[in-house]
Amino acid sequence: MWRDSETELDFLDFNYLIKILEDTIKDEKLLPSSIGVYGDWGSGKSSLMNMCSKILDKEDGTTCLIFNGWLFEGYEDAKTAMLGSVLDAIGDNTKLTKKAKQILCGLNESVDKLKLFKQGLKLGTDLLLTNGIGTIVDLGIKSVLSKTGDQVSEVDFQKVKDNIDAQMNNKALREDIREFREKFADLLIESKIKKLVIFVDELDRCSPTTILDTLEAMRLFLFTGNVAFVIGADERHISYAVKSKFKDIEGVQIDIGQEYLEKLIQYPIKIPRLNDSEVQYYIMCLLFQKNLMEKQFEKLIEYLNIEKEKDFMKFKVDYTLIESYNSDVAEKVQDSIIVAQQISGVLATGLNGNPRQCKRFLNTWDMRIQMAKYKKIELNVKILAKLMEAEYIKLSFFKKLAQLANENKLENEMKLLEEGKFNELTVLSAWKGDKWVEEWAHNEPMLSGEDLRVYFYFTRTSLDDRNNTLGPKLTGKGQEIYKIITSGGDAAFNKCLQEAGTLSEADATLILEKLFQYILEDDSLKSNKVERFLKWGLTKEGLYSEVIDDLKGIEGMKIGFGLIPLVGDFGRNAKMIMETDAIFDKWERENKSLSAALKLERERNTNGNIK
Repeated sequence: MWRDSETELDFLDFNYLIKILEDTIKDEKLLPSSIGVYGDWGSGKSSLMNMCSKILDKEDGTTCLIFNGWLFEGYEDAKTAMLGSVLDAIGDNTKLTKKAKQILCGLNESVDKLKLFKQGLKLGTDLLLTNGIGTIVDLGIKSVLSKTGDQVSEVDFQKVKDNIDAQMNNKALREDIREFREKFADLLIESKIKKLVIFVDELDRCSPTTILDTLEAMRLFLFTGNVAFVIGADERHISYAVKSKFKDIEGVQIDIGQEYLEKLIQYPIKIPRLNDSEVQYYIMCLLFQKNLMEKQFEKLIEYLNIEKEKDFMKFKVDYTLIESYNSDVAEKVQDSIIVAQQISGVLATGLNGNPRQCKRFLNTWDMRIQMAKYKKIELNVKILAKLMEAEYIKLSFFKKLAQLANENKLENEMKLLEEGKFNELTVLSAWKGDKWVEEWAHNEPMLSGEDLRVYFYFTRTSLDDRNNTLGPKLTGKGQEIYKIITSGGDAAFNKCLQEAGTLSEADATLILEKLFQYILEDDSLKSNKVERFLKWGLTKEGLYSEVIDDLKGIEGMKIGFGLIPLVGDFGRNAKMIMETDAIFDKWERENKSLSAALKLERERNTNGNIK
């Protein structure tokens, strides 16, 4: 398997992004500067910053620090955590002069004071024992210790409060901020640090408060001299954090989150989503890494990079290219090339070409191959990859295949699918007209004639739980849209419908699945929830069959009269009237009281009345 973490190897063709980031940091005319490395969750932001940091570390007089805000989430105030981390990084320099050490000591005391102020007037032993409090209040540490012990109530809390009030008023704090910046600039000069580069990572995983505190520390205290900040985040999360803080501001209707972000980040660098060929190359590199010895792999990557530089627009890795380099190597990676070619298109479109999602797909695929070997079973890696494509992108379809395989009823249906005889399908008829399923069925390897039960045995974690923990997760944008759909007003919901086209097939499908679970939370299905579920199901053609399959699973006794016209409208707009009529027949058998309402809806179907 492969580590789900940042890397120092460029499998993502980030060389041009690394170079522009490096050049921007090195341009002293731009310092102090703030650079945003923007991209979706798992798009490679951490890897890009890590690779750039390794290059800059070799520069004489350049000090790099990677600050992970998420590590301090819930443990320490983000503002003082960042300031302390920066000072610690400088303090690690064993060549500091006596003057530099004195400045550093003074700055650390300022951070201690800020910690005290940040905690407010919380009176307790944890506050009283904060490092540096003895220099702030008139109560000495030893005196405090002697008075607290197990009898904290005996401490003269009012005296502590008065001392803190006297030294931590707003005017004093403003002066401390100005003094901190001046001393910090002096520290950089005295420490012989020509350039300080602070990489702020994982910020989009943090709470809005942590995000804003981190940015505030950067802006107020450290934005001075030859300092460059590189912030890796999904810009939507930063924007959302700002909106959360200033949501009550009245006046001109502007996107305050975006305005704040544009003012704070001077030079944005956006990571594009990987296209089909880039996903294919990324997957091949990962598979080659597993197939080859370390030195063998490094030499192959070196050769491929040279070939890519000749004409990167036409660059393509195939068996012939690698065979021309080394026939023995080509033989070892032949299956890897086929698998990468097979799944790259699906992962590029279905998972938005997200590197982390691609790696998780491969890790799950590899884990299942290994589990089968422990059972003394050799799975066909290409068949497993194809079935997992359906598992990741069309979970309800995948589950139906597994059900039919276990009932020994899949052979004929699969053959009809692969031959394109969609009108003859019976149990898989819900996916007739689903372009994704049709293309998937036509792609190699063919599955009819194969006993797939053993493959489904090793994928049963997905079969047990609709919320597939091994499959893809909602991206940040997907999470935001789902939240609005389930809690926002009509105007916000309609905006989400308009934005559906910007989502990947996987995101759209996951939202639909979560919405179906959402409407099932209530014993009686609520019309407003069902309506939003159905309207979302109409946003992408690939979702139609998913909606039909979900509706089939609802018992007729749970259906209220108000839901029937909504389902009828869906069927007519999706041009799946036969499929909705079949659902109506099922509901009528299960709940005779629906007969009149269902009859009326069938008449609307006959008349072609589309709402």
